[in-house]
Amino acid sequence: MKLLLPAIGLIAAMTLPLAGRADTREFTIAIKNHRFEPAELTVPAGKEVKLVIDNRDTTPEEFESHDLKREKVIAGKTKAVIWVGPLSPGKYRFFGEFHEATAKGVLIAK
Repeated sequence: MKLLLPAIGLIAAMTLPLAGRADTREFTIAIKNHRFEPAELTVPAGKEVKLVIDNRDTTPEEFESHDLKREKVIAGKTKAVIWVGPLSPGKYRFFGEFHEATAKGVLIAK
């Protein structure tokens, strides 16, 4: 029994990081025709959020957001993961730096 207790404590300690992400939400934003789809996305406030950016165009695009303090170049026909949050309630703008005229969007944290 004495040997079992340290092992249980070790297992519990190893699962804490996983438990911390148990309520993480995942959302996909596609890039098609140099536009974000959806261009407006509501995410939960106060939670860490996993954004999967799926660039369906053949050309690269840079996901950039001054509000979220994130930027990442995503090659054509590939996906990238961007973690944000936890976010306070509000609007967080993002854009595609390579096609700023058309690639615009906003995360709304509620």
